Amino acid sequence: MKFGIFDHMDRAGGDLHRQFDERLRLIELYEKSGFHAYHLAEHHATPLGMAPSPSVFLAAVAQRTKTLRFGPLVYTVNLYHPLRLIDEICMLDQMSGGRLELGIGRGISPYEVGYYGVDPATGPERFAEAFEVILKGLTHKRLDHEGKYFTFRDVPMEMVPVQRPHPPLWYGANSLESADRLAKQACNTVVGMKPEGVGEFAARYRAAWKALGKSEADMPMIGLSRHIVVGDTDKEAQSAAKRAFALWYDALIHLWRAHGVGLPRQMIPAEFEPAMDGGYLVAGSPATVRERLKRDNDVAGINYCLCRLAFGDLSFEESKRSVELFSKEVMPAL
Repeated sequence: MKFGIFDHMDRAGGDLHRQFDERLRLIELYEKSGFHAYHLAEHHATPLGMAPSPSVFLAAVAQRTKTLRFGPLVYTVNLYHPLRLIDEICMLDQMSGGRLELGIGRGISPYEVGYYGVDPATGPERFAEAFEVILKGLTHKRLDHEGKYFTFRDVPMEMVPVQRPHPPLWYGANSLESADRLAKQACNTVVGMKPEGVGEFAARYRAAWKALGKSEADMPMIGLSRHIVVGDTDKEAQSAAKRAFALWYDALIHLWRAHGVGLPRQMIPAEFEPAMDGGYLVAGSPATVRERLKRDNDVAGINYCLCRLAFGDLSFEESKRSVELFSKEVMPAL
């Protein structure tokens, strides 16, 4: 079991410069505490994402850390020209000495891509082609491609990543059916389901991986992401978690509410107690958090425990205490 951090960088209130500074200090603590990687979401025109240019923030992460791996989860590929994104991927991998984890996706919000003039209906097809172009650009000295959305002829690929053939791939999965494709692509995966659903996904992924004749030892990571708050007592942790979760959830639904519609996939309950009951949010003393994660991780069959330890209006001190307790009293038991 490895442990990672997922971060929406949702608006915490107050000064944004201070939020960036405190987050970078937390990321230094993540590295010291033994986390494998830091994963940053990309969102636009919404308080859910105050780091709409992941590469800019991750360049700072590359300079503030030495061993921590990091990357977008995910780059919203349909908002980039492939050549520009190839260059950014290579730069981050070079700047960090080969620590980039490459998350790719087409974007979950039609409003965000729509603001950029991208037709959401073309999303899957456009993404598939852009992804193909990006992999070609990362693995060939010259890029040739002719497709519906992009055409390139003999473009020199001056930039190359440290990690060959390319940095490890990541994808956010929300359906059982995608397990076969992701296993074929050797993608590390974060699954947005309840532990029971993740367990079904993990079993199907492993079966597909085995059917391809690949070794269990080489299998990519399958992760489950949860909001986690650890405090000295259940009461303390759950009070902070309830307050912060309400603000985070408000940011999550911001654009959907502004357009007068509900979320297309109501994966995470809006209310604190149902979110706790479903395991989307785990808050309490180290013992409480430890036992809940043990139970859910076993059901989910994961090998990557992805934690959201900074969200909503959690203060730097609250998140720092949570990280310290989690790394010392929860991680070793898992």
